[in-house]
Amino acid sequence: MQQANEANRQGAGLFRQCVFQAVVAGLLSLGFVQAAGAGVVTTYEAASQELRQGQIADLERLLARADVAAELERFGVSSSDVMARVDHLTDAEVAELKGTIDQQVAGGDAIAVIGVVFLVLLILELVGVTDIFKSL
Repeated sequence: MQQANEANRQGAGLFRQCVFQAVVAGLLSLGFVQAAGAGVVTTYEAASQELRQGQIADLERLLARADVAAELERFGVSSSDVMARVDHLTDAEVAELKGTIDQQVAGGDAIAVIGVVFLVLLILELVGVTDIFKSL
């Protein structure tokens, strides 16, 4: 019976020592805990970032063209300086610049001019000022 009591005491002492070591290790590791700051990225933020990257890629392709680079050089600005400035624009400014470039037509808006001339001639014909369409 003494042997059983002695074995129980050794087992309890061993258990206490393991618990003590675990507590000491846990307390020592508290100083090494680093909190990670993470936030939720909304769909709007992800989509706007992707849109911005696409717009900047389009602007880079435009600035890489030889005729655009030559025109910029004529004004005394290098393409790399312009791209550095584009990288620092806000999302709204990039979208506005891209929209302005997209609205420019290479040869002018010839279809609109033809349409306006036809409309003016049609109105003049209906009012009776000219007789252009009756001779056709």
